[in-house]
Amino acid sequence: MPGFEILKKSKISQARLTELKTLHGIISGPFFMPIATRGVVKNLTPQELKDLGAQIILGNTYHLMLRPGIEIIKKANGLHKFMNWDGPILTDSGGYQIFSLNSKNVPSSFSKTKETNLFLIKINDEGVWFQSERDGQKEFLSPEKALKIQIALSSDIMMVLDECAPYPCSYDYAKKAVERTNNWALRSKRAKKRLKSAITNQLFGIIQGSVYKDLRLQSIKEITKLNFDGYAIGGLAVGEPRKKMFEILNYTIPFLPKNKPRYLMGVGNPEEIVEAVKKGVDMFDCVIPTRNARHGLLYKFSGSKTKIEESNFYEKIHIRNEKFKKDFSVIDKKCPCYTCQNHSRAYLRYLFMLNEPLALRLATIHNLAFYLELMKKIREAIKEGFI
Repeated sequence: MPGFEILKKSKISQARLTELKTLHGIISGPFFMPIATRGVVKNLTPQELKDLGAQIILGNTYHLMLRPGIEIIKKANGLHKFMNWDGPILTDSGGYQIFSLNSKNVPSSFSKTKETNLFLIKINDEGVWFQSERDGQKEFLSPEKALKIQIALSSDIMMVLDECAPYPCSYDYAKKAVERTNNWALRSKRAKKRLKSAITNQLFGIIQGSVYKDLRLQSIKEITKLNFDGYAIGGLAVGEPRKKMFEILNYTIPFLPKNKPRYLMGVGNPEEIVEAVKKGVDMFDCVIPTRNARHGLLYKFSGSKTKIEESNFYEKIHIRNEKFKKDFSVIDKKCPCYTCQNHSRAYLRYLFMLNEPLALRLATIHNLAFYLELMKKIREAIKEGFI
């Protein structure tokens, strides 16, 4: 049965070694989830993800409900079977995609989002109406519908539908978003209780409140009352200064249940992950490694004896730079990934300059290898008492 266990607590920080048990496997934490928004990590096969050591991947309710559609995934007996991935899957509710708006506040009329061609039509306490990016049809998503979709996807870890306030936003808007998120969390919890088929699906609540301390603490108080299987800190990594993000973690994490997993949504850069682990975070996801790979920005551990508890433990390589034209060394000779074992920097740069799709694959393989190795190093550092 699903469950969560803390194996070791650090004596010098709030970091902890954990095990999260799901129907599709046990995940060693702290851990990072590669983004498989539409049921695929861009440019990689599920087998390649396994070979890289990915323990769990993240899918998205909003995108999968639009394409290929839930009925098709049901006929495939769930997302695991559909994409041929037998490990755990966490599915986001789609809240971030819906509320990631260009404007500083939610308008009453159509508003185009940053990442997709969808248009937000209307938000109220019942749910959200939006125009589908697929065919322009009006779609509706409620807390109950988001939950049912995630159950149909056979998600191991489901996220409640929430309202992710943009940054910056007014106090009044953030307050309303917290109240709506709390209400939707309660409805999600009740909906799961009614559905006996969801007994093995874990459900996480989400803390909102923008950059306002009293709203964050209010959100924690209301959400933790509902006794979710885990808790996510949402509404960060949306444009606020990184100093502010860590300030928020400092005063929110101490109030989260100590016996439940803590998930920092959408974070982040390598040094941010290390710092968040020290503050007590167990779970991470982010588009950074895969998106940056597609733009030719690669990561490499620095020095011969890299210790992630030290500053400057990694460096960035902009592989398109002219200086790599005749550089026949690999990205990182210590990296065991396929890219570093078989191809030089010069060859990878050449592929990027050709706009050859293979460049995206090789770069993505390496960056995910770096991030997954980073999490291994973090777990080892906690075990050995370094962080």
